[in-house]
Amino acid sequence: MSVDRWSPGASYGPILSQTDLYLLKPDLEIHPILANQHSFHLSFNLVTGQTGGDQPNVPFERKDEPATIPRVTQIYIITQLSPWCTTITNERGVTMADVCTTVWKDYTDHHVADPEMAALPQRVQEQVKRAAMNNLASSTQSNPGGWYHPVAPPTRYKRVDWLRERIYFEGLRKDDGYVQSRLGFKAPNVFVMDLVP
Repeated sequence: MSVDRWSPGASYGPILSQTDLYLLKPDLEIHPILANQHSFHLSFNLVTGQTGGDQPNVPFERKDEPATIPRVTQIYIITQLSPWCTTITNERGVTMADVCTTVWKDYTDHHVADPEMAALPQRVQEQVKRAAMNNLASSTQSNPGGWYHPVAPPTRYKRVDWLRERIYFEGLRKDDGYVQSRLGFKAPNVFVMDLVP
């Protein structure tokens, strides 16, 4: 059995710290599944956190593989659809599971600040509110007895609501130009996340 260079384990190259990245300036390769360049297409829903293949009942079996080669202790993810930066940390090397879990938690555990919401045009604010209702309904399990319990509209909105209909992970990519314009610097471990409806 041949060993895939993406296989999980401690013997597949060094794990670079943030300092190593700045000193060595390596060219990080994103795992082909995360880069959407693999036969397995990752289906990852940011509302529910569910991951799997794009075909029904296909599990995400390679989730423990490193997110990048060389492996790193930190990855930063931004998207053109939101103002936030997600920091993913694992001292043993960031895995694909770390990416999915941390992005999901970042977008579902944190709320949009009032000034952030107020900065949106009124039409977009209404879209975020509708998305919040849809997301709340889809994340709430239905009553097995068949009774309908109306859900009260939320008074605070989660970061995932800000994304409106674009709640599915499409892939990670490098885009130094966008990263530089957005953050004022670029680094080998900052990636742009694309999302789709």
